[in-house]
Amino acid sequence: MAGHSKFKNIMYRKGAQDAKRSKMFSKYSREITVAAKMGDPDPEANPRLRLAIQTAKAASMPKDNIARAIQKAIGGDAENYDELRYEGYGPSGVAIIVETLTDNRNRTGSDVRAIFGKNGGNMGETGSVGFMFDHVGEIIYAADVADADTMFEAALEAGAENVESDGESHAIYTATSDLHAVLSALKDALGVEPDSAKLIFKGKDPSDVDFETAQKVMKLVDALEDNDDVQTVYANYDVSDEVMARLNEEE
Repeated sequence: MAGHSKFKNIMYRKGAQDAKRSKMFSKYSREITVAAKMGDPDPEANPRLRLAIQTAKAASMPKDNIARAIQKAIGGDAENYDELRYEGYGPSGVAIIVETLTDNRNRTGSDVRAIFGKNGGNMGETGSVGFMFDHVGEIIYAADVADADTMFEAALEAGAENVESDGESHAIYTATSDLHAVLSALKDALGVEPDSAKLIFKGKDPSDVDFETAQKVMKLVDALEDNDDVQTVYANYDVSDEVMARLNEEE
């Protein structure tokens, strides 16, 4: 569930994510359960739950898994989880935000700090890197849904703030409060469900990194995401096409 500055960064790690599918489903289930427990178990009346289900479906999570996660909240069997956010620096000072859901604050804090330290990073204080990111809504459509100009016009008409397109995807960005309205308008206009729709932390000025740094940062992100309590990792960096080609060769 990493949030990087460009889709090519995500695509590089797709194979690793596929290998972790069951663990990812567990994370999606936890988010769905927490969302249903904190609000209405009806996704139509609970925006957070609706987005959690949308994200899980986009990752091909089975409907039965989704239903069980909601039922767990309704039945009162769900554990109590705290939402904690950690901030820090990766190799070469790359800013990183880590979102977690945990039933043990001390364990999670200690684990996240250790992962940073073992992978060339340092966990910082709250607010140490948050100012380097914007909290926004993000809607992802595959590139073949529409050409860049058509998507740009449709997104702006729907109330989006910006669109970034590349050969893989269209990313539509919104104010956090506008995400649901823009999502609904785009689905009506395009007649297609997006690949994902969620609130994210988007780097303001991604730092360009070389091949060695990119490898180290991705190793750190992988290690963080492998922790059961970690839900999402955002890293504020960018990789050139040349470096990405080398990374894919190494993969």
